[in-house]
Amino acid sequence: MTRYIDVQDLARLVNRKGLPTCLAEMAEYIRQDYLRWHDFEKCPRLANHSPDGVIELMPVSDASLYAFKYVNGHPKNTHNGLLTVMAFGALGDVDTGAPVLLSEMTLTTAIRTAATSALAARYLARKDSKRMALIGNGSQSEFQAIAFHTLLGIEEIRLFDIDRAASEKLAANLAGYPQLKLTTAASVADAVRGSDIVTTVTADKAYATILTPEMIEPGMHLNAVGGDCPGKTELHREIVERARVIVEYEPQSRIEGEIQQMPADSPTTEFWQVVEGIAAGRESAEQVTLFDSVGFAIEDYSALRYVLDVAKALDIGHDINLVPELANPKDLFALLQPAAVERKASAA
Repeated sequence: MTRYIDVQDLARLVNRKGLPTCLAEMAEYIRQDYLRWHDFEKCPRLANHSPDGVIELMPVSDASLYAFKYVNGHPKNTHNGLLTVMAFGALGDVDTGAPVLLSEMTLTTAIRTAATSALAARYLARKDSKRMALIGNGSQSEFQAIAFHTLLGIEEIRLFDIDRAASEKLAANLAGYPQLKLTTAASVADAVRGSDIVTTVTADKAYATILTPEMIEPGMHLNAVGGDCPGKTELHREIVERARVIVEYEPQSRIEGEIQQMPADSPTTEFWQVVEGIAAGRESAEQVTLFDSVGFAIEDYSALRYVLDVAKALDIGHDINLVPELANPKDLFALLQPAAVERKASAA
């Protein structure tokens, strides 16, 4: 049997646990799996690009589980009442090939992206960081804000979006977090000024320059989330040239990250090296660090593993017959016999 988690199941799971707890626990699952970097079979995600967006398949596996996520990115979708990002995913047993989990991953991806951002900042940002600028206040922004408050103790967030209604939405949704001081800035430069951490999570599929060099102050940590496909960036090239750049998986980031602007031999460090202690995250208090995050399949593996564990513990979701159960596994044709069809219909 396969455990099935739909959108309502996942929302119930998060509400039962509490979003801050889910963010912290999922971040730990991600950290544990990055410590097993060499256990995984990895590849860049498989993408189908169109003028208005992208559809991607993100596979990864270890000796026990095979994971994949189907995900899109279509910035114009909101004009038609659709989400910019929609996703589902699955876990399969490597020994048998049997699917063990089929799950929504739209809400899950928002949680895992924010958990990854905050986890990376624990290694890369200054330890005394208290103020963050949050540029782009769409669907991902609440999760980023709560993750940085929960995992790093961020106390003040300065918001900016070209759509002021998005910032108002974000502020209203975070009203339940009185510990967070929220200020809506008049511009990107106004939001960034004096911030310890700058998170960019914009949606347009374009070579954008959300951050320009004169905005960057010594010691800042930049969390670039929105530049996540070919032809889509958020940072001026000069910022990338000057910063200490940390990526998730270099072969994928060269195609889709901020470093797509850079020569193929430009220096980068993969995040697993920092987690394992092979490489330093931050080399000095004055250094500008950049987490060039595009999202990587190991994080989805971790997220699915977390969802399955918690769903089982809380008895959320239900089991489905995603593949046939046969008395004779060599007789698939038996499923089509009228008596078998009627028996299955009656049971349903």
